[in-house]
Amino acid sequence: MKDVMAIINLMEDDNFLKEISYHRPQAAVPFGGRYRLVDFILSNIVNSGIKNVGILVQHKYRSLMDHLGRGKEWDLDRKRDGLFFLPPADFTAPVTNKWDLQYFHSHLDYINNSRQKYVLIAGYHMVCNIDFNEAFLFHKTMNADITIIYKEVDPTKTDLTQCYTLETSQDGRITDFEVKPQKTQSTKIALEICLMEKSLLVDLINRGYSRGDSDLVRDGFIKNLNRLRIYGYPHQGYLANINSVQSYYQHHMDLLQPNISRELFFAKGLIYTKGKDGPPTKYTGSAKVKNSLIANGCIIEGQVENSIIFRGVKVGKGAMVKNSIIMQQCTLESDIYLEHVITDKKVVITKGKHLKGDKHYPLVIRKHAVI
Repeated sequence: MKDVMAIINLMEDDNFLKEISYHRPQAAVPFGGRYRLVDFILSNIVNSGIKNVGILVQHKYRSLMDHLGRGKEWDLDRKRDGLFFLPPADFTAPVTNKWDLQYFHSHLDYINNSRQKYVLIAGYHMVCNIDFNEAFLFHKTMNADITIIYKEVDPTKTDLTQCYTLETSQDGRITDFEVKPQKTQSTKIALEICLMEKSLLVDLINRGYSRGDSDLVRDGFIKNLNRLRIYGYPHQGYLANINSVQSYYQHHMDLLQPNISRELFFAKGLIYTKGKDGPPTKYTGSAKVKNSLIANGCIIEGQVENSIIFRGVKVGKGAMVKNSIIMQQCTLESDIYLEHVITDKKVVITKGKHLKGDKHYPLVIRKHAVI
């Protein structure tokens, strides 16, 4: 896919992850013990052979720049192509629509100056491990104008009101497309990943912008369903749709199933992240760990069960951590009890505290809090 460039669209309402995203863009939210949400889509892109990646950012993106740097861990620190941050023309404008044509129009110079013929546009909160070469081959085989990657889901386990849903014919052509419907019969949700020729994207942006249109999906895709050959390509693997605190918690718990964690981190290619040299985790004689993922640099003296522990966490003697997510450099002192809890970075839980949420409404503790 050397003839494909990629644009990762990080424009998003800041509210759906609440306390977890107060201090960072949601793409930089930690996930899976040592990763950030953006690592998954970026790794999928480079594993597919794409070397020119632009990232549309909105605000609070210092932590994202610190994490990604020049893209060295993803082999994007290069003289030709590489990793590019694309800030908005207006920093003060709130994000009302992540597919606003204004965001794309303000960076037409980057798109036009890129030497690739095709463009892949993707979001960040659909976490999966996917090889885009297969979707690209399908796109060219079907002679499609636009190919949108989708996943067929169980509607009882997915909030379809927060998704883009679609219907396809037998040959894969999209016949209907809905944006966050309140009621729908469809079980196919778009991964917010699409492929098309760069010239078509530029034409859709210019046409829409000149007519006062505002939404690339509604005005560029849906209004042209009959005019353009728009196809859907099915993703058959695991998908974590992170669109709320509840889904963030639940998909972390999914990682405790070996078949899911192996597929997500290794199946189609490795997931890369910023390297941080640190010692292995130390387990003392009083430590007891059951069905948990624990990153390096931790000191475990208490009990950990069905939990995700990020780098540099200290779990004191007599502590019990159950069904919880503990982010980097937290200190859990002795004799504490945590269940269904998400702690952000550098939280301190002092001796003897008992904190309990619910599996449907986990208790979230903000960054740097001392309890």
